[in-house]
Amino acid sequence: MNRMDRDLRPQGLAELEYLDGEYLVVRPGSYVVCAVSGVHIPLEALRYWSVDLQEAYATPAIALQRFQETGRTPQ
Repeated sequence: MNRMDRDLRPQGLAELEYLDGEYLVVRPGSYVVCAVSGVHIPLEALRYWSVDLQEAYATPAIALQRFQETGRTPQ
């Protein structure tokens, strides 16, 4: 980016509706928060979420841990 370009991406916390294989942006932003760890996840890096719980997860291990806690997968 040069000094004449501006970053027009929305900043701050995004609000999403998590669907099967995709998500719908309800309120634009640049990140969501992991439901377990509290880590900020940039939208371009978001790969793991629960449609049933409507939660985002930072890593597959965290997602598995949450699914096991809620009884959605065998321990």
